[in-house]
Amino acid sequence: MSLWDYVEDRWDLILFETVQHASMVAQCVLIAAILGVLIGVASYRRPRPSALATTIAGVLFTIPSLALLGLLIPPLGLGVAPSVTAIVVYALLPIIRNTIVGLQGVDPLLVDAARGIGMSRRRLLARIELPLAWPVILTGIRVATQLAMGIGAVAAYVSGPGLGEQIFSGLARLGGANAVNSALTGTIGVAILALLFDGVFVLIGRFTTPGERRAAMGGAHG
Repeated sequence: MSLWDYVEDRWDLILFETVQHASMVAQCVLIAAILGVLIGVASYRRPRPSALATTIAGVLFTIPSLALLGLLIPPLGLGVAPSVTAIVVYALLPIIRNTIVGLQGVDPLLVDAARGIGMSRRRLLARIELPLAWPVILTGIRVATQLAMGIGAVAAYVSGPGLGEQIFSGLARLGGANAVNSALTGTIGVAILALLFDGVFVLIGRFTTPGERRAAMGGAHG
């Protein structure tokens, strides 16, 4: 059976697993983005807390994914819980790091000028610092999403949902019928999803970054 025949024969299952994978990654990245930005905002003004936040996230990031998933089985069992936990943990580092770097990179002269006109710390963050740091933060979220795609596939090791089931099932049956087709289907599916998600983030960046938004609107009117 060819790869195309394999996909056509199991289209409903593959589509279901693709939707599962996309949904899991999207939800995990959303959770990681909220946590990562909050941690970055809470720590970027002070060197020690910001260094501690990135160090802890970096240490967690270095744990091999299969090892972390295995360690999560005793407290969380199998399925969605350990999968989501692992994906969020791995997605945190680029988001925290880029949030801190982006906020620390805002021009101090703009910050001083905003303070000089009586802008409160909260308004300064919301109206000046976060908008200027947003492109850097969004890049961190894009990187985190690509990582989440791969970890989401590995999560099949703990019976996580998604396309990883196709990959692990095929690898477990190498030499058997359709084993290669199964592994290839899962791998290609994850790669396609990664490209689609990245394209979405490119559009988000274009319409949420002031300079990019003006350029896009100018091009549309032209």
